[in-house]
Amino acid sequence: MSGMAASATLHCLTGCSIGEILGLILATIFGWGNVTSTAVAIVLAFVFGYTLSATPLIRAGIDLGQALRLVLAADTVSILTMEVVDNLVMWVVPGAMSAGLMDSLFWISMALSLVIAYAAAYPVNKALLRRGKGHAITHHATGGGPMDNRPLAYGITAFILGGFVASLGSWL
Repeated sequence: MSGMAASATLHCLTGCSIGEILGLILATIFGWGNVTSTAVAIVLAFVFGYTLSATPLIRAGIDLGQALRLVLAADTVSILTMEVVDNLVMWVVPGAMSAGLMDSLFWISMALSLVIAYAAAYPVNKALLRRGKGHAITHHATGGGPMDNRPLAYGITAFILGGFVASLGSWL
């Protein structure tokens, strides 16, 4: 149960990370304020989270409508938990929401917020799995095969580290 909860949480973290980072990149490019930036990042986190969960269901032969219903039931609580915590951390860290993409504070705060969001969502996913909810729904629908989220997690980690390293260049 703990391994599946960790995998489900990592899966959720991956979708949320992609959405959060893309939302904040777009906000920087378009000069949006913090409220708009947060709203766009949250919407994109849900879009990417649901997409990452729906893709294996569709590949397993489940039609799009049923896949979306399963994903909404399976992922909404986990993504919501992660997004509330992630964005709260970003808003609480002094200067994090105003930091630009070339500012190491942004990348440090983003990494910190995602680690804390993972820690908050893990017990939620574990409780959902115990009750046959959450990722247990999609896990059952795909025949119970394991989710290998490592490539996505490695990619997100590399992207965050790359952003941090690039931001260090502005100090030099």
